[in-house]
Amino acid sequence: MKIITKFIQLLERIHTESFTRQSRHNINHWDKTPAITLLVAAFCLLLLHYLKFYSTFYASLELWFSVADHSVSESLRGLKKSVYFPLMPEAWWFFWHLIAFFVIPLLTIKYILKDSLKRYGLGIGRLNQHKRWYIFLVAPILVFVVIVSFREDFVNHYPFYKFAHRSWLDFFAWEMFYLSQFFFVEFFFRGFILQACRPVFGVNAIFIMIVPYMMIHLSKPWLEATGAIFFGLFLGVLALHTRSIWGGVLVHVSIALSMDVAALLQTKGLPQQWLP
Repeated sequence: MKIITKFIQLLERIHTESFTRQSRHNINHWDKTPAITLLVAAFCLLLLHYLKFYSTFYASLELWFSVADHSVSESLRGLKKSVYFPLMPEAWWFFWHLIAFFVIPLLTIKYILKDSLKRYGLGIGRLNQHKRWYIFLVAPILVFVVIVSFREDFVNHYPFYKFAHRSWLDFFAWEMFYLSQFFFVEFFFRGFILQACRPVFGVNAIFIMIVPYMMIHLSKPWLEATGAIFFGLFLGVLALHTRSIWGGVLVHVSIALSMDVAALLQTKGLPQQWLP
């Protein structure tokens, strides 16, 4: 604890020395909230990056097979023959988004920062007063979705879950996993990071948030990664202005759902039965 205390004192000195004499009266106290938030955010991004992939899911299954007794291993191997097995990697992907982008930040706010969850965008705020801006954002994108849905590369890419057409159970289970992820993303970036940094950095908190938000798109085509910068900026401004993440959630959900439905209608069609 003594080492930690000295380290914090060192950081406080660095913090004080980083400002001019004219602004010193505003920084006599180091607000640790952004430091804690960004450190936790870095850990969450690291956790998600290495654990969300299907390959990690299959490796975890193999590890379990190797340590479990024979009867359990045989039972688990039987899962691979189940018609519901294709949903399990999707559930794994969903689970790690839930943990990294929602549960850990939520616990950090409640038990470490000891702050109100409402301040982190979970309330409606002033969303009703500014909903036209979200409509302005999503409307042209939906038109674009309809146009590109006739392209072969689009319909081969969406939905990410290739059994979504198999049954309504597959479709709804996948959309629940997929669309819930957008709530976690909005809470993590436009709630947790943005609102925690706002009292110290003001509007500059948006640009702090944009950097990791763009970086989670680096595995995607360059155009989408570039668009994440501007998309993140627009949603960041609206989140600060409305003090709510729900507009961003609705924008993401409406776009993602329309892309999946458009791709299915152009190829295999919507499901024709309830169960696979």
